Amino acid sequence: MDLQLNDRIFLVGGVTSGFGKAIAERLMAEGAKVIGVARRPEKVAEMAAHNREQFMGISGDITDPRILEKLDEVVNVCSLSGIVLNAGGPPATSAQETTLDQWDAAYEQVLKWKVRMVQHFLPNLLKVNYGRLLFIESYSVKQPVPNLVLSNSLRMAVVGYVKTLSQEIADSGVTMNILAPGFHSTPAAERVVKKHSETQGKSIEEAEQAILHQIPMGKMGNTADFASLAAWLLSPHSGYLTGQTVSVDGGAVYGSMG
Repeated sequence: MDLQLNDRIFLVGGVTSGFGKAIAERLMAEGAKVIGVARRPEKVAEMAAHNREQFMGISGDITDPRILEKLDEVVNVCSLSGIVLNAGGPPATSAQETTLDQWDAAYEQVLKWKVRMVQHFLPNLLKVNYGRLLFIESYSVKQPVPNLVLSNSLRMAVVGYVKTLSQEIADSGVTMNILAPGFHSTPAAERVVKKHSETQGKSIEEAEQAILHQIPMGKMGNTADFASLAAWLLSPHSGYLTGQTVSVDGGAVYGSMG
């Protein structure tokens, strides 16, 4: 299928690892151009060196409001087709051990920066009556994950925000959707496995097997497969889909609405 992404321009957060990198690579494989943001300058430079014609890298923390100044220098001279709102998640922690300072930090890390970025770029998308806003969250919005209380709670706030705003702008040509990944082979999954190992007194291998046992497919997800779905949601083909949260979890969510 031709996703009709050739020469379209997308802003992608967390572009040097995990889901962000996989999505950026898939978009470029479809002929799109990517403005990528990540915190590690050497990794950004490495991606730029391998994708000179299609990739422009910006070093910085996408959750920091100052990143918008850097983005404006680039985005004002081009027309964005979409934004992938993706960044690392809060630390793995139980509800009882979490401090109020951690709650404050998680609000900034999980929710506030996304609202700020949407408010910044949405008016331009509405002017041209086209855009794709894709939020990379977690299947914890469908089913709580042990020891991830900050993610379980604040990603639900993102769902409420996306659902509300997507309905307000539903006739504009701008769509807003959420991908809710389960366990994939990413650094974030490694952190969860480590936390599970510590709290359960198991080895890393035992902790990983315990998690895999809870996934009906019995395996971690592949980020390249995940990126294929993301690319479709970022394409013109997804124009009648908005305000949705799609689980990509190997069947780990057991509820009927998963």
